[in-house]
Amino acid sequence: MEALSAVLLVLVLVCAVVRPRGLPEAVFAVPAAAVVIATGAIPLDHAADEVTRLGPVIGFLAAVLVLAQLCDDEGLFQACGAWMARTAAGRPRRLLGQVFLVASLITAVLSLDATVVLLTPVVFATAARLGARAKPHVYACTHLSNTASLLLPVSNLTNLLAFAASGLSFARFALLMALPWLVAIAVEYVVLRRFFAVDLDAGAQAPSVGETPELPVFALVTVAGTLAGFLVTSAVGIDPAWAALASALVLAVRALARRRTTPAALVRAAALPFLAFVLALGVVVRAVVDNGLDDALGHLIPDGTGLLALLGIAALAAVLANVINNLPAVLVLLPLTEAAGPGAVLAVLLGVNIGPNLTYAGSLATLLWRRIVHEHDTDVKLGEFTRLGLLTVPAALTCSVVALWGALHLTGT
Repeated sequence: MEALSAVLLVLVLVCAVVRPRGLPEAVFAVPAAAVVIATGAIPLDHAADEVTRLGPVIGFLAAVLVLAQLCDDEGLFQACGAWMARTAAGRPRRLLGQVFLVASLITAVLSLDATVVLLTPVVFATAARLGARAKPHVYACTHLSNTASLLLPVSNLTNLLAFAASGLSFARFALLMALPWLVAIAVEYVVLRRFFAVDLDAGAQAPSVGETPELPVFALVTVAGTLAGFLVTSAVGIDPAWAALASALVLAVRALARRRTTPAALVRAAALPFLAFVLALGVVVRAVVDNGLDDALGHLIPDGTGLLALLGIAALAAVLANVINNLPAVLVLLPLTEAAGPGAVLAVLLGVNIGPNLTYAGSLATLLWRRIVHEHDTDVKLGEFTRLGLLTVPAALTCSVVALWGALHLTGT
């Protein structure tokens, strides 16, 4: 059963990376989950427990995905692109700073999927409008979709899982992750600015005067209300998913009334095949864990929550994320670390969020970014991607773990 579970997990991950004939990831993951249940590799009650555990997380993710798409329909991302083009004033280095600011905020509030799917095309268009080389700014989108997703529980699916395991409130989670988030982004900025110095020194031009998109005030107010809702619902013991759902409904009703969207478009935005993939993957990973992986990794996880232990946990999480992808990695490691307290859980999160910048297969977001880049006729070289990852990942991971250790001590967690 151990071999069967492992083979099926590898098959699901390979198909998710390659996506034969463009088929959704769920086409391969759902049958794999059915096989591990049917063969007894995982007891039916364990599979049901895993689905029950992931259910609220999946609902939260669906609501946030719809919310991000509706914000795009309202013109939020186009307005961001116009602001970057206008204020960059033909200076590529200034544009890189603006991309870092916008991508970090969008990733934190609307999740990494919004940065990869919705912001990356806007960055391409903005760079073309200025005549700047797109590569530094587009690479910033993929790196920040991972690194800048550390701040809030809603920023990444891995965060939602860690949030549920940590026992922290929404506000305390954000408080503990704020310093590591800032430190990791700062490291990324310094490295990318030096790595792409030649591209950033190339000429650009100020944008021609044109029509400025109207600021989507309603969408901005709704997003601000969503953040406030996350804090309130978490404080009173209500699942923050309800706040995301309420905001998505508000924007959906407005968009439908103005015929900016359709019910079918809203269903597509929820990414139901991807949600099914996440549930099925959770079942397959649970089967692998039940059949011996937890014992093997249990000997590798450092004891305690001191600085060296946190560094070891984060490093292990980063390696595992690049071997089996960050989503399975967090599903495997959380049950093994949550008993040690929130510090160990958050160290896992640092590893699985920053680590994927090292390889294409580290996260699904990176794979999706690569497809979007190819659609814009831009070549992404494996050697260049890996060299940049080797420069950013160890430095950002080490500095952010030290920042987490300091935040834990400062807050008495």
